[in-house]
Amino acid sequence: MFGRVGKACSRVLGAWRAEAAPEPDRRAHNLFEAAAAYVSAGVEDDRERVDEAAGWVSPEALSFGVNELACRAVLALARERGESPRTVARSLLGLPGA
Repeated sequence: MFGRVGKACSRVLGAWRAEAAPEPDRRAHNLFEAAAAYVSAGVEDDRERVDEAAGWVSPEALSFGVNELACRAVLALARERGESPRTVARSLLGLPGA
């Protein structure tokens, strides 16, 4: 009899705890989503969105994502322009040709 009462109480308490626990209001973001949001917000000079995106993943993951985004962007521009990735990267940064 006490076993049944204990099970019933644990179910009620478990349900009560589940209701009382705050649910996260946003889903987890991956590092590429964070990098895309971070970079696009920076381009648009939206400091609030920059800070939000920076909080989605660790600083190391964000750095990796931003680096990957930069590599892909330079490669895409190089193919589009018919130039080397090095030439495109230097041009984007305003550096003289090597």
